[in-house]
Amino acid sequence: MPIYRAPTRDTRFVINEVLQLESHGNLPGFENAGAEMIDVVVEECGKFCAEVLTPINLSGDIEGCTRHPDGSVTTPKGFKQAHAQFREAGWGTLSAPEEFGGQGMPHVLGMMAEEFISSANMAWGMYPGLTGGAIASILAKGSPEQQAKYLPKMIANEWLGTMNLTEPHCGTDLGLIRTRAVPQADGTYAITGTKIFISAGEHDLTENIIHLVLAKTPDAPDSTKGISLFIVPKVLVDDDGSLGARNAVSCGSLEHKMGIHGNATCVMNYDGATGYLVGEENKGLAAMFIMMNAARLGVGIQGLSQAEVAYQNAVKYAQDRRQGRALTGPAEPNEKADTLFVHPDIRRMLMDAKAFTEGMRALCLWGALQVDLVHKAATDAERHTADDLISLLTPVIKGYGTDKGFDTCVSMQQVFGGHGYIEEWGMSQFVRDARIAQIYEGANGVQAMDLVGRKLAQNGGRAVQAFFAVVDGECAAAKAKPEIAALAEKVEKANGELKAATMWFMQNGMANPNNVGAGAHHYMHMMGIVALGLMWVRMAEVAVTKLAEGAGDEPFYQAKLTTARYYGERFLPDVGALRRKIEAGADAMMELPVEAFATA
Repeated sequence: MPIYRAPTRDTRFVINEVLQLESHGNLPGFENAGAEMIDVVVEECGKFCAEVLTPINLSGDIEGCTRHPDGSVTTPKGFKQAHAQFREAGWGTLSAPEEFGGQGMPHVLGMMAEEFISSANMAWGMYPGLTGGAIASILAKGSPEQQAKYLPKMIANEWLGTMNLTEPHCGTDLGLIRTRAVPQADGTYAITGTKIFISAGEHDLTENIIHLVLAKTPDAPDSTKGISLFIVPKVLVDDDGSLGARNAVSCGSLEHKMGIHGNATCVMNYDGATGYLVGEENKGLAAMFIMMNAARLGVGIQGLSQAEVAYQNAVKYAQDRRQGRALTGPAEPNEKADTLFVHPDIRRMLMDAKAFTEGMRALCLWGALQVDLVHKAATDAERHTADDLISLLTPVIKGYGTDKGFDTCVSMQQVFGGHGYIEEWGMSQFVRDARIAQIYEGANGVQAMDLVGRKLAQNGGRAVQAFFAVVDGECAAAKAKPEIAALAEKVEKANGELKAATMWFMQNGMANPNNVGAGAHHYMHMMGIVALGLMWVRMAEVAVTKLAEGAGDEPFYQAKLTTARYYGERFLPDVGALRRKIEAGADAMMELPVEAFATA
């Protein structure tokens, strides 16, 4: 049976020693997030995930969800009980606002919990996880009455939420949506249409589900400028907060998917369902992006989470499995064979996974800190810088994080050899579950185009220039430390390659926009590699300082330095190759006529 143990030591290292969350104690919400409290929260969350969620992950994958003739859906055995424990322990309230029943703690701790939950059981974690995007939109755009009616129950996870965007003919191009919202005399709207791929659209975990639905009013422009957002509860909520009549919304069917079998991915039918406008009419796109940005960071975490749990299982297997002898001679002559750890190619895959997961964890937690600083930093300048950086890096965290997360899962499956292809070992599930993260909440090609088509030019390039400055400044300082000077020089060089690729887009994108499209994926990966390089510089600096101070835990800090060196030697050189791919332009890519792709 697959194993999982939350990486609590590494998480505490990033939060307490790299991010130094305690240093922000003067900001709202940070005052109770001292190192001791953080340690308790991290350890207890890890314990819950390992003991409650991990044991029902494989069984949930095998059993899946069941839709009944009345349209109701039953989740796999143990899911409902796990949700009750999750709700009672308050894990969903960590970073939610106190005024609606949350604990008001930094988003960094919420991001920590998302990783642990998703590693332990990604399909289960999607039920409470998607509620966060719905909460964010109601907080930003909902009326005080809507907030008071829905948020306390949603934050307490007594009710869960969904995002209803996609339709059978309409995915990324939301201007094509056909779902209609007809105004009623009482100020509500009658919502009619079909939505597909709705994660957690129907289930038995809670007595109500709050759907956030994109639709168009009768006279709306037939484009993205005509989209409105509506709250459509599964069960209508009376003015006193009690549940009333069942709304005219139902699950028409469940999708049969490659992975995340334990999550109910639904076709949702709205047959004149009662809906409530969120914000202004025809202004739903802005509210939708609030949901999407929250979800994209969460999906980036899913890429990390599946890579982490796959890595843990591959390490355990490599420790136990004996096969062949070390190239330098038997490592254990008294045994018939050495463990897999003696083979350089196994080491390559495991070191790649270690370097990625630890670097990605640092980037995700640092990104969560920027989300906090956008709202709570002491000065306008700090808030604007945080907003620029997280806006720029959101598509990178989602796109690069899930591309590399999936690749890592495949490599960890490879460590198992033939056993990795057998379902009982669990490696297949990690690969299958990780695959969706590259697709939903904006496929990764869309993330790449968002990065190069929107984020680079936004505000005259202010965000990317801020990112370049952070990397250059920290590398310049790190080069003064002999132990990490070589790594800092490599990251600085990679940042130079990224700047050059940015300039190439500026010089060649206007003449032929396909040049930008053709290089967008490679650029997103370049920025991902550089961003993780920055994280490794920061982590290596802390490790050097701790070793010099004799702080203890020497093996942990020495491993950080070795892994940082590995990242510099094995990841950063790829940035130059990616730049050369970008500079090849779009001509050969776009030249062939469509007919030339036919194979018969």
